[in-house]
Amino acid sequence: MRIAMWSGPRNLSTALMYSFAARGDCAVWDEPFYAAYLAATGINHPMRDAILSANRVDDRAVAADCVGPIPQGQSLFYQKHMTLHMIPEFDRGFMRRMTNVFLIRHPARVVASYVKKREAPTLADIGFVQQAELFDEVAGWLGHAPLVVDSADIRANPEQMLRRLCDALAIPFVAQMLRWPAGPKPYDGVWAPHWYGAVHGSTGFDGAEGPIPPLGGDYARLADAALPFYQRLAAHKIG
Repeated sequence: MRIAMWSGPRNLSTALMYSFAARGDCAVWDEPFYAAYLAATGINHPMRDAILSANRVDDRAVAADCVGPIPQGQSLFYQKHMTLHMIPEFDRGFMRRMTNVFLIRHPARVVASYVKKREAPTLADIGFVQQAELFDEVAGWLGHAPLVVDSADIRANPEQMLRRLCDALAIPFVAQMLRWPAGPKPYDGVWAPHWYGAVHGSTGFDGAEGPIPPLGGDYARLADAALPFYQRLAAHKIG
C-alpha cells in the first residue's frame, strides 16, 4: 500500500511520518515534491539552494518514484506530501494509484506556528486552499470523501486515533507507532535543521493542545481566510 498524507505545513505531519516509520513495515518519504515546487515557482524558502541541490526537480520523475517499487522491500510506503507543493502544472495522475489521506489542523494554530519559522506567510503558503482542491479532486475520483484526520484529535488521544486511522486504511495498528527515538532521522528532508527542531526533541506525540491561540492583524485575517477550507474538510474527519 502507498499512502499519500496530504497536509499543510506546521500540521503534525512530521510526527505522523515518524509514527509510521516506527512501525517496522513501512518506508517513508519526506515531502517528495519540495524541490520540484521550488524550482517550478521560483519561490524563496529557507534552505532553498540546499533543497534544490539534494532533491529531484523533475516532477514527473518524482511522481514515477511515488508509485514505483516500495523501498527496502517494505509492505507500506508512507509519503508525507505538502498540499502547496502540488501546483496545477504538475500531473496528478499518480494520485489515482495512492491511498490519499488528508491531515488537517485549525488554521490559527498553523499560522501561530508557521510565523515562528518564516515571516509574512500568504494563504498560498499554508496550503488550506490547495488541500480543499485536492480533497475535491480525490472525492471526484472515488465517488465519496477520502479519509480526513485532525491533528488535534491525534494529540488528544494518539492510540485511539491511530487505531481508527489504521482501521480505515485496513492495516494493523502496532504499538510502536506511539514512540520513536529523539533526534534527526535518516529519512528527514535536507530542510529538517530549519523546520524540525521541536519534533527532533520528541519521542512521541505531544499532549492535547490548549485553547486556540489569539492572533492579531494580518495573521488573524489569514487564519480567518483559511478557516472555511479547514471546516469543510473537518466535516469528514474520522473519530
